[in-house]
Amino acid sequence: MSQSYWATLRLPKSTFPPRPLPKLWGQYIQRCADDLYEWQRQNRPSDHTFVIHDGPPYANGSLHVGHALNKILKDMVLRVKIQQGRRVDYVPGWDCHGLPIEHKVLENSEGAKLTPVEIRRAARNLASNTVLKQMKAFRSFGVMGDWDRRWTTMDAAFEIRQLRLFQQMMKKGLIYRRYKPVYWSPSSKTALAEAELEYRDDHISEAAWIRFPLTDEWRTLPQFQSLQHLIEGQLYAVIWTTTPWTLPANRAIAVRDDLEYCVVRHGVNSLLVAKSRLDTLVSKIGVEDHVQVIGTFEGRQLTGLKYINRLRGKTGLPQPIIHADFVSADSGTGLVHLAPGHGFDDYNVCLPLGIPVAAPIDDEGKFTQDAFPDLPEALLSAPSVTEGGGKHVLSLLQVHCDVLWLERHQHKYPYDWRTKKPVVIRATEQWFADVESIKEQALASLNEVQFLPESGRKRLESFIQGRSEWCISRQRSWGVPIPALYDDKGAAVVDEEVVEHIISVIQERGTHAWWSDAPDDKAWILPSLREKGEYRRGTDTMDVWFDSGSSWSMMKRRADVYLEGSDQHRGWFQSSLLTRIAAGAQADTDFEKGAPFKQLITHGFTLDQDGKKMSKSVGNIIEPQQVIDGTLVPPVKLKKTKARAQGASAGDALGPDALRLWVASSDFTRDVTIGVPVLSSVHKALIKYRSIVKMLLGSLHESARVAPLTSTDHIALVQLQDTMEEVGKAFENHEFHKGFVVLIRWVANELSAFYLEASKDRLYCGDGGGVIEPLLTGLLRMLAPMTPLLVEEAWDHRPEWMKRDSSLVHPLHQLYADPVIDPSRLTRDLNSLRNDIPVLMSVRAAITSGLEAARGDKVVGSSLQSSVILEVADSPTREVLRKYADELADMFVVSSVEINAALPVSPAWRYTQEFEVNGARGTVVVLPPKQAKCPRCWRYVAPEEDKLCHRCEDVVTGHPAVH
Repeated sequence: MSQSYWATLRLPKSTFPPRPLPKLWGQYIQRCADDLYEWQRQNRPSDHTFVIHDGPPYANGSLHVGHALNKILKDMVLRVKIQQGRRVDYVPGWDCHGLPIEHKVLENSEGAKLTPVEIRRAARNLASNTVLKQMKAFRSFGVMGDWDRRWTTMDAAFEIRQLRLFQQMMKKGLIYRRYKPVYWSPSSKTALAEAELEYRDDHISEAAWIRFPLTDEWRTLPQFQSLQHLIEGQLYAVIWTTTPWTLPANRAIAVRDDLEYCVVRHGVNSLLVAKSRLDTLVSKIGVEDHVQVIGTFEGRQLTGLKYINRLRGKTGLPQPIIHADFVSADSGTGLVHLAPGHGFDDYNVCLPLGIPVAAPIDDEGKFTQDAFPDLPEALLSAPSVTEGGGKHVLSLLQVHCDVLWLERHQHKYPYDWRTKKPVVIRATEQWFADVESIKEQALASLNEVQFLPESGRKRLESFIQGRSEWCISRQRSWGVPIPALYDDKGAAVVDEEVVEHIISVIQERGTHAWWSDAPDDKAWILPSLREKGEYRRGTDTMDVWFDSGSSWSMMKRRADVYLEGSDQHRGWFQSSLLTRIAAGAQADTDFEKGAPFKQLITHGFTLDQDGKKMSKSVGNIIEPQQVIDGTLVPPVKLKKTKARAQGASAGDALGPDALRLWVASSDFTRDVTIGVPVLSSVHKALIKYRSIVKMLLGSLHESARVAPLTSTDHIALVQLQDTMEEVGKAFENHEFHKGFVVLIRWVANELSAFYLEASKDRLYCGDGGGVIEPLLTGLLRMLAPMTPLLVEEAWDHRPEWMKRDSSLVHPLHQLYADPVIDPSRLTRDLNSLRNDIPVLMSVRAAITSGLEAARGDKVVGSSLQSSVILEVADSPTREVLRKYADELADMFVVSSVEINAALPVSPAWRYTQEFEVNGARGTVVVLPPKQAKCPRCWRYVAPEEDKLCHRCEDVVTGHPAVH
């Protein structure tokens, strides 16, 4: 092409860079996040505000991709609502109390013995610094929110609201203190809630088959008369346990009334075991040939018998055999060892019978002197019960030959989710919230809640149904104090007046003063109590789930959405629901009853590319910054070095949008994979978006606003309309991954491969008309929730004539449903056209296939080097094609298209391809072009070689560049 012709073309020109420039990320984030959030507060109506209440991340350590997944999902939901015309409210929060931060403080102390006051001071400092670091990282993801109003659970106002909630629940009788078993972590030295446990399936215990001698009272009972002469020695009850360390706390043995039991001779002695478990017992102790059944009984005939627990020593009293529904005929021996101080079921069955509770281990899981009163040092020297202390117990029993069999047993067992070490069940004095009395109301409130995925409903319901109470006290220093006083006998003194007085002092001095004030400071004691004796302040703190679970108290109404990981069904979701239901009607008349959330959305965990859970020990942790700066993905070489000269990264640093697009492309309702393969595909998609945006920006012409629209333009608008509807529906349903797939398919197939290919001649060589601007508008609206920085950058690089147009609305401010083009410009009925598109696309696909065959034989390069004849017998199909006959060549990017024309007799080459629409068949015949190639537009429509076509002749003649 001559230089003069080149100068007459409208080639795409745009300042939009092929890769984002890192030095500009900060200002784009400011505009598309912080400025947008403030804009919508000023410009969206306040009467229908959409609220996402933040499930506070823990202020402990650096962020990982799981944090990014959570925050970006929330951000995309908010952006969709802004596009729908809603004002949004999102105030980020942080969970700042609790064990992990306290542990880190103690680790940093390098062995120094810190006082509670020193621990609290250091913990607050650590949490405060972490909040600032995490907030900076969250904002670097392009996440918008009211960051200046951020809240933390250690804010004074938050702590007072939490204490008021405790006061309300106490007033209703929902808070009580009791000595009973709880999950206890020897490694953390505190009680734990169910939500603070992790269950491992590979835990190994040393299980034991143990015999307990029955007292001789059985010989006086009528049901055993027939056995008198058959049992020479001792009669023993046999139990099986996976926790031999609990045997010093044994206080009863359970049978089931309706089970059948047998007495078997074992040497001179006899053993009592369930008949269904006899074979198992015999196989374990290896006496198949020496066992004889000498009597059978129903379980109800055994209740009331007494036995001796030798570990209780010489002063130990006989203990009862009782009935329990949970005794199984399919495991153990059919007789269950009960230690009410170390088991929830044990406690519940023993409590009504007045059987005492004992838990002779200390905070570290080591035995106390009560574990073996006759010789305390025998167990005092034992290691923690989680580190083999049970072996010392078995040694004491082996002296009496009471250990029948030992075996390694693999089973599911709870671990401390922070220290990753085993926990125990241990009776201690703890504070509890009554769940049983509010359970039905809590479950009923979920009927008004939407769940995504729906399976979350049953998961949350099951956790609530399986819970009767909630241990809310912790034995730590860093937290909100439980506002209780204790008298000189250790009895708790807590009522509405006491709590009110304590709260009033905290409002004046802060929670820190609870620990820092002198122990005998009378200011904390209710005046009416000061003359009645000595009182001290308690040292227990509240469970951190009570902290974060009370965060709904910041809102007058229910939140539209709670969105967190699926582990929060047993954590924050549950604690928020229970505390709100427990609070009931507030003094505020605006209080809206029900669950704190209208919709509950949960996402899965993040996994590495091999589907493995990420952990520091494995070394497969991925940090968000690695995705942002592109270090995980091999860089794609740029065709030109111009972008790098402008400051682009040498690698594929695609910025926060790469991280965001990974989130958007993932089905978050399941566990989400991240790794090089996934990120590579995300990078390709983002690069495709950037390329198409650059193409559209460079092809914008002001004259196109008044140019007539072709059928191809109308088809592109129909395709855009349908795509936006599908993407919008997916986004409304929070199915971002579906919207992502629809959008990338439209960009690749309909926008790029169809419309831009069909429009190149008009854009470059013709009048520059078309619907590029509406298409760009629609594309940016669809990209806005996912890649806001790209949208902001595109707006920044719009042509100067658009910058001068003050009527244009920023893409991030636009309503998604607003028209992308003035309807008055449309000259075709889009619904009618929508019916014709399948015919046109089927023909186009057949032509493309024919051209590919021709290219394979190297008879054509460009599709313009061809003419097409369509053979169509079906009348409706033929009529559709004739409606667009004048535009078919441009639409299909060939030099000419004829319908049912005569085929040439001996063409230089010929390729045929059939197509089918609604059952009607037709044939596409691809042939050599009929005319010569135009040296300007390259279409084969010129009258002869080296001559311009008529259209190009007119353009060149009037163009100043050729004169």
